[in-house]
Amino acid sequence: MNQKTNELEINGVVYVPKESRSELAVNTDGLKAVLIRSYAAGVHFGYLRDEKFTEAGKVVTLVNTRRVWYWDGAASLSQMALEGVKKPENCKVSVVLAENEIVNVIETIPLTEKAVTNLFGIAIWKQ
Repeated sequence: MNQKTNELEINGVVYVPKESRSELAVNTDGLKAVLIRSYAAGVHFGYLRDEKFTEAGKVVTLVNTRRVWYWDGAASLSQMALEGVKKPENCKVSVVLAENEIVNVIETIPLTEKAVTNLFGIAIWKQ
């Protein structure tokens, strides 16, 4: 058992207590996993439902998305998108939102499967 996250692995399947797992609220089949950086809303990752260009700038709608408040173990967002983070226990990543529309997106980076597994595996940070 992983004492830090209360995870238990049996025959290659990881189990977590119901109260500590994040529920993905939206079917993401066919959607691309991305990490985005916005001008004022910070860094988010999730699944790209829509992107459009408006007078206010690029607007992205992500589903099953989390906001990254702080990360440790990746030198840049590019590294995070490829590998995830090496020190997930030090990261501050929010709860999962079913949907979030973010305005003034200035960078959209596709996530690898390795990064998706790593980033969604980070414990939820909340107060």
